[in-house]
Amino acid sequence: MASEKTKKAIVEAFMALLGEKRFEAIGLGEIAERAGLTLADLRDAFDGKVSILADFVRRTDRAVLDGIEQPSAEESARDRLFDIVMRRLDLLAPHKAALGSLDASVRRDPGLALCLNRVALDSARFMLAAAGIGTGGLLGAARAQGYVLILARVLPVWREDEDPDQGRTMAALDRALERAEGWSRRSEKLAKAACSIAARIEKRRSTRRGTDRPAADAA
Repeated sequence: MASEKTKKAIVEAFMALLGEKRFEAIGLGEIAERAGLTLADLRDAFDGKVSILADFVRRTDRAVLDGIEQPSAEESARDRLFDIVMRRLDLLAPHKAALGSLDASVRRDPGLALCLNRVALDSARFMLAAAGIGTGGLLGAARAQGYVLILARVLPVWREDEDPDQGRTMAALDRALERAEGWSRRSEKLAKAACSIAARIEKRRSTRRGTDRPAADAA
């Protein structure tokens, strides 16, 4: 079992390399060498580059969650999510070059995009939960994917935003959250309508079953 120190060294080495070259151009041997480890050490710690990225995301999640204060009753879920995303971006600031490189690779490789979307969805569920937003059921799954799309919209703006106050980034995030909020309201209405229709269908089926039994008994 690889130690925490070893895993951290590998993650840091990989992110440094990702800031220098594309994801697909990084070899496993390079990562091990940059981390000052053997290839056997790397294999003991991770299954590959995607799993290293997943660990980087988990570490970022932990740092975000560790810094979140207990939400107050006056705060809306949208305000809490805004603060959570901005805190995440602050933590990611040293890795702007790496994330830009990764984005370029994802745009060229649908398979990589799918793998990283799964990683992002796991992260999204924890971020939404921290904002007091439910993640259960189909609606929760849609919310998690919506959070991922919000980040996808905001990250390119953030990477180019050189203003210390991050005004452009905050404006982009606010717009993305506003769109997501409207979509969420529409989705909730559709979900309620679907549940209502399903309940009526089940009630109708139950009525039919009750009507059919006496006829069957008489026969």
